[in-house]
Amino acid sequence: MGEGGGKREPKDRVILALDVSTAEAALRLVEETRGLVGMYKVGSQLFTAVGPDLVRALLRQGERIFLDLKFHDIPTTVARAGIEAARLGVSMFTIHALGGEPMMQAVVEAVADFCAREAIAQPRILAVTVLTSLGTEDLAKVGLRAKPEEVTVALARLAHVCGVGGVVASAWEIARIREAVPDREFAIVVPGIRPAGASTQDQQRSATPQEALRAGADYLVLGRPVSESARPREVLEEILREISR
Repeated sequence: MGEGGGKREPKDRVILALDVSTAEAALRLVEETRGLVGMYKVGSQLFTAVGPDLVRALLRQGERIFLDLKFHDIPTTVARAGIEAARLGVSMFTIHALGGEPMMQAVVEAVADFCAREAIAQPRILAVTVLTSLGTEDLAKVGLRAKPEEVTVALARLAHVCGVGGVVASAWEIARIREAVPDREFAIVVPGIRPAGASTQDQQRSATPQEALRAGADYLVLGRPVSESARPREVLEEILREISR
């Protein structure tokens, strides 16, 4: 699992979300942005629409894929899903930390065993903590009487104990995660990234690229500010300039 900290080019820190509904739109966005990102994220919308064939097509083109399906089920089911993600050849995939210790341990062990047996590269497993669209009041409504950063840190600590390779969390929680989990190989992937001046849309805990990187993010997930732009390549180039500064 070599996706953690260390020296990387600015583009290697950027993950572009292919949040579109057709393979044609996804391939067009990849073609328009090729060479400017380190990885492409395939999430629930695109995967539900077109399935794994698009992932295979992008992998054949030499692209790296972050499969963001947030597996959350009983341990055996998630472990089997993790094996299929590894078999597919993705670089990273997500599970939900709220699935708990048994679930996280099951998928970590199953994927490690499968990859060793098949002699294939092991994907980094990331635990989703608290969605960046949720605030304190939202958590209270589902029975979590704590602030988002408190829940996030608790889940990150548990994920690390279970052997998970990192977490998905907002930039607001990075410092506290680093304090709780000082292991620099434990990657922090930050969604809700918005270039300076861009609308936050449905993100409650967003950040600019520079804010997230200064806080200690390993990877930045960019979505609608790029994919919904008429000039996605220009937007990415500006973001890379901002990161370089």
